[in-house]
Amino acid sequence: MRIVIGEDSALFREGLARLLADAGHEVVGKAVDAPSLLAATEEAAPDLAIIDVRMPPDHTDDGARAARQIRARHPKLGIVLLSQHIETRHSVDLVTGGRFGYLLKDRVLDVDDFLDSLRRVAAGGSALDPEVVTRLIGHRPPDDPLSTLTAREREVLALMAQGRTNVGIARRLWLTERTVEAHVSSIMAKLGLAASDEDHRRVLAVLVHLRQPGHPAHG
Repeated sequence: MRIVIGEDSALFREGLARLLADAGHEVVGKAVDAPSLLAATEEAAPDLAIIDVRMPPDHTDDGARAARQIRARHPKLGIVLLSQHIETRHSVDLVTGGRFGYLLKDRVLDVDDFLDSLRRVAAGGSALDPEVVTRLIGHRPPDDPLSTLTAREREVLALMAQGRTNVGIARRLWLTERTVEAHVSSIMAKLGLAASDEDHRRVLAVLVHLRQPGHPAHG
């Protein structure tokens, strides 16, 4: 897999590049700021871009804004935001387009899981940290359907957003597959969404719902 890295921390950038190379991937571009990231993506034609949210020149959401520009130009390119910060303004639009992941640096505890997430995104799937999903669905108006989800349903929803199957969710939460299926059906019913047999489409359906007017990501 051909990968471009957008990361201004030299130590983290080079460490990530070595990890990817050791796993058999080809790092075809390294960018220290948003403009060079855009240029590297155009020149290298990668399969995946791994991007920090906060990059020069502004050190705010430059990476997330660059990711949206990249998505607009290259809709088939996998994009993974890898950051210490959760940004919601741009990530909702990115996640609804598929081929997107959002992982938090300090919560990546297993290298194999991380590499699997990258492969899943490059193949057209999703990989979202549960904390990211919680932020996306949190602080909703009282009459919003998401506010009716139980704590367990929010856990299931977060794992769905990671791209996990019902079997995978059952193993993670120590539940039976039938119980998970019941939670998924309840979530879809409460959100007014039609259930789907395909995990990625379920994730996108749920997150499309987050784009409705009034969501904090659009504030």
